[in-house]
Amino acid sequence: MVDFAGWEMPQQYTSVKQEQEAVRTAAGLFDVSHMGRFEIRGDQAGSFLQRVVTNDVGGLAANRAQYNLICKEDGGILDDLVVYRGENAWTVVVNASNREKDLAWLRQYLPDGIEIEDASEEVSLLALQGPGAQSILPAEGVDLDAIPYFGLAPGRVAGTEATISRTGYTGEDGFELFVPSAGVGAVWDALLAAGAVPCGLAARDVCRLEAGLRLYGNDMDESVNPYEAGLGWTVRLKKGDFVGRAALEQIKAESPQRLIIGLGGAERTIPRHGLEVRREGRTIGTVTSGTYSFWLQKGIGMALVEAGAAQSGGAVEISGRGGDGRADIVALPFYRGSVRQASRA
Repeated sequence: MVDFAGWEMPQQYTSVKQEQEAVRTAAGLFDVSHMGRFEIRGDQAGSFLQRVVTNDVGGLAANRAQYNLICKEDGGILDDLVVYRGENAWTVVVNASNREKDLAWLRQYLPDGIEIEDASEEVSLLALQGPGAQSILPAEGVDLDAIPYFGLAPGRVAGTEATISRTGYTGEDGFELFVPSAGVGAVWDALLAAGAVPCGLAARDVCRLEAGLRLYGNDMDESVNPYEAGLGWTVRLKKGDFVGRAALEQIKAESPQRLIIGLGGAERTIPRHGLEVRREGRTIGTVTSGTYSFWLQKGIGMALVEAGAAQSGGAVEISGRGGDGRADIVALPFYRGSVRQASRA
């Protein structure tokens, strides 16, 4: 168990290798209740969100979700989040370490007639991830086949009322379950009894890295803009005014100065967070995320480097305590699983 943003979280239950194998071949179960959950209500809640996020929620239908960013006026990323449009309210799920910061930031733009409530304590969140997730999910009152990728529906899980969302952070198909906190223990036990394997933070991190998914605080923060993070597809400049739009429009026009790249460790090299990335003896950037992938049987990582300094198919040196190692520059993601890919159009 480790401290994570003020929560006591499981680093692992058995081993990272076993837990990752469960996610990739069957179904792994994560308790992600540390993530912040805000409910937003009011007739103009959609218009409010349109003003404060980068993606276009204007066309988001009921019972659909969308990956999003909130940015500062200068274009720096305050957080990445998922926006859910329910039938009666909107929900946003934010990173645990940014929960208080995000809530304060959103409230400063809140117009009259809109309410925002921090429901993080009242609503728990479980993630059932893997190609076998649907077959073992004890859901009632809902057609799981009818829930598209980044779709959601009300239903019951193990007899407990829940919102079932086809989202996740592992690159596999699966579901995130919004469950009243009073009943989450029974739901967790029922999922384990159905065959899910409990998984900790370490397996979650290696799975998301293999899938090329960014981690706030590592691959992006307030000093990194969406185009540098490879998340320019979430920025809809044509949707109208929103916080940070002017700065992001200028950054896009001038081209970003840095870019996220994928690194595949050669031989025994493992790109580790914070290590220098060099090319021909010159430092061109820093590893933002890195680990050893038991599934891919090699070290993998992402790095933020000078734009144009490292092209896919080339190689760089990773400077570590034991000397320099070589890493190949590879396209992201490292792994494509069973996830139902959503259109970015």
